[in-house]
Amino acid sequence: MASIAGKVAIITGASRGIGRAIALKLAGNGASIVVNYAGNASKAQEVVAEIEQLGVQAIAIQADVSQVADIQRLFEQTLERFGKVDILVNNAGIAFYKPITQVTEEDFDQIFAINVKGTYFACQQAAQHMAEGGRIINFSSSTTVMMLPTYSAYVATKGAVEQITRVLAKELGAKAIAVNVISPGPTDTELFREGKTQEQIDRLAQMAAFGKLGEVQEIADVVAFLASDEARWITGQNIRVNGGIA
Repeated sequence: MASIAGKVAIITGASRGIGRAIALKLAGNGASIVVNYAGNASKAQEVVAEIEQLGVQAIAIQADVSQVADIQRLFEQTLERFGKVDILVNNAGIAFYKPITQVTEEDFDQIFAINVKGTYFACQQAAQHMAEGGRIINFSSSTTVMMLPTYSAYVATKGAVEQITRVLAKELGAKAIAVNVISPGPTDTELFREGKTQEQIDRLAQMAAFGKLGEVQEIADVVAFLASDEARWITGQNIRVNGGIA
């Protein structure tokens, strides 16, 4: 997709998993990449090195997306280095799965701070600094429609992201900025496997029409399409990239 060649993309939470795959995919299509990370500098630098081997520019910027000052600094440093922002991928997020009776106020505040506050204020910075024709791609989850016990706090954050996306698509339409949200199903990442038994993983895999877990590259491919000029007439949409999960 040569239409993103020369573009500048910020990907939050890009040091591993889906974020890393997105960074490499967009770089492979010619975009300069800002690899945002919260704490793992060495992993982020590994991603930067892989991108530079593709012949495009990349930089790692530490920023905790739960802190508005950090988000502002992320954009400031991006603009200092590249002079513009064309694509924002709000991939950073956390999850926990607890019965509502076990969710603490600290749990609740943390998951909303990262998943919702982080997305919202990154979008705010994009609205202020993104060039006309830019792309914002947020992340929800297919679990928002699955009524899974212990997921209440997590799906509450993702439902909020979906509504933010819908409103901003109309709000930023005058600048031709497309705003969409991707809702992956179970995807084979280190974070997904954490705390799950193999039996639980197998059961989730069988819920998909294809009978397997999603792969990070399958998510990254859709992000690359939404970031491209070929997707210029798509905005305000929730794309469920989930292999037909029930």
